[in-house]
Amino acid sequence: MSSVIQLLPDHVANQIAAGEVVQRPASVVKELLENSVDAGSTEIKLIVKDAGKTLIQVIDNGKGMGVTDARMCFERHATSKIRHAEDLFSLHTKGFRGEALASIAAIAHVELKTKQDQEELGTHIIIEGSKFISQDVAVLPKGTSFSVKNLFFNIPARRNFLKSDTVEFRHIIDEFERVALAHPNISFVLYHNGSEMFNLPHGNHRQRIVGIFGGRTNEKLVPVKEATEIVEISGFVTKPEFAKKNRGEQFFFVNNRFIKSAYLHHAVMAAYEGLLKDGCQPGYQLYLEVPPHTIDINIHPTKTEIKFDDEHALYAILRSAIKHSLGQFNVAPVLDFDRDANLDTPYEYERKEASAPTVEVDRNFNPFADEKPSRVSQASSSVYAASFKKERQPAWESLYTGIGQDNELAAEMDFESEEVTGSLFNDEEVEQEVHKTYQIHKKYIVSPIKSGMVIIDQKRAHQRILYEQFLKNITVQHGSSQQLLFPLVLHYNKTELDLITEMKQALENTGFVFSEINHDHIVVSGLPVNVAESEVSILLEELINDLQQEVPDSSFSQNDSIAKSMARSLAIKTGVQLTEKEQENIVNSLFACKEPDVSPFNKPTFITVSVEDLDKRFAL
Repeated sequence: MSSVIQLLPDHVANQIAAGEVVQRPASVVKELLENSVDAGSTEIKLIVKDAGKTLIQVIDNGKGMGVTDARMCFERHATSKIRHAEDLFSLHTKGFRGEALASIAAIAHVELKTKQDQEELGTHIIIEGSKFISQDVAVLPKGTSFSVKNLFFNIPARRNFLKSDTVEFRHIIDEFERVALAHPNISFVLYHNGSEMFNLPHGNHRQRIVGIFGGRTNEKLVPVKEATEIVEISGFVTKPEFAKKNRGEQFFFVNNRFIKSAYLHHAVMAAYEGLLKDGCQPGYQLYLEVPPHTIDINIHPTKTEIKFDDEHALYAILRSAIKHSLGQFNVAPVLDFDRDANLDTPYEYERKEASAPTVEVDRNFNPFADEKPSRVSQASSSVYAASFKKERQPAWESLYTGIGQDNELAAEMDFESEEVTGSLFNDEEVEQEVHKTYQIHKKYIVSPIKSGMVIIDQKRAHQRILYEQFLKNITVQHGSSQQLLFPLVLHYNKTELDLITEMKQALENTGFVFSEINHDHIVVSGLPVNVAESEVSILLEELINDLQQEVPDSSFSQNDSIAKSMARSLAIKTGVQLTEKEQENIVNSLFACKEPDVSPFNKPTFITVSVEDLDKRFAL
């Protein structure tokens, strides 16, 4: 019987490996940026076209590669980072598997230009789908330029699975921010479709955070610093009043490597216990330095999850360090909530003896007397002269003078009779028109109908009402607006501002009026009629978060997402007490909708209970 197991060709094996390493253009950005960091670069440029689908180019001024290394870097499992298995537990670099460049070269057109400082000439290599096209000598500057063009050109199925340019570029920015935050000593520049998105000069951690997230971030930061034998913690957390609904701007770095850890995130949330509103998340950029032999990095394909030797100790140290910082900078409340710092005892009063207070009392003072007593001591009269000067009040009998006259006057006045002499409708018709609504547990609205009763979820029903209203305003391009006496100034980072600019037209159709959109803030001078001024910041924040997660391609779908997000943010929440008129308004507006049965998120808005169902219940 012939054998059926055989070795895969190299180009097939590389394409399979590429499925693990390269999931989207952001994966290529991550690998190339980390290689540039490992090369000792001080300046790194990232150039992207069409969200990385057409071009991803990384240019650095690192140490470069020789002719042999330039050719060997595209071989599988070829790396300069490790030599022995023990090196896996003493890693100080980013990439170490040796699969990244081989996987990228298998699914794209790759062009490499590299030159070492001591060499006069550099190396220029072109590879297309794992096939070497050319290798030449060229005059190049020091460093490396790596260009990846036409990603997934030979795997069209994978290319079709990519999201829209906006979503893919959002992932690229995420990877760019993670590398830039981990290395503030390196200057980074990002270009997208010819326009500069980020220009981050080298500096310290605070300057890098402000450069990425905007100038107003500086006032939000609380420094955290702690050094122990287990871990050294540094970085920043945000003040509780600046917490957001989404989980953006949350970064953990272990030995300058970005990681995700739900366990460490729980430690941060525990430190903020009692300081955050429900559903809010604090921002943080925390840098942890631990001995390399106490962590295992090689447990996840993307290397964003690592294993710690002593997680419990790390949890306790991180929680206490953040809690200490919040208390040290007067962010967390002290034990005495009503403490006034002006009443603290000065240091010079430490050895001074307290003097007993003296109180002067006028024992002859009678507040119910018509006249002041004739015998009042001279001392007491002088003490109370200023504080007890009161106008003499008339006797209590004077309060009731003239009441008899008012009663006589009231008796002489004639009032219009309130007796109902007739009705516009018959009594039977009035009884048929009256429909009472009831609210149960501040969550459901019960309304009687001819066949029984209908039970409405007030939150989902209001979402449906607002959704159709907003979608109609966006489609018809006509939304009512209320002008603000004092315009609102809201600050955002560059990525969020680009998203607001993109959906500006749709927001204006709902009733928003933007008088200015600057490089780090927007000015809102008008709002939709059903949006309160206090809700604007939360509404736009949730809208940005929803669209960052998944921005559709077509304009209609984007408008649909905007309408859904605004309806979810502005809908009546569970636990809100409604008046009878408000209940009736929701019931009438819901059944006037085109699709009253379901909410915008395809969940039922009401159920119907018939009289027969109730009879069956009682017949048991």
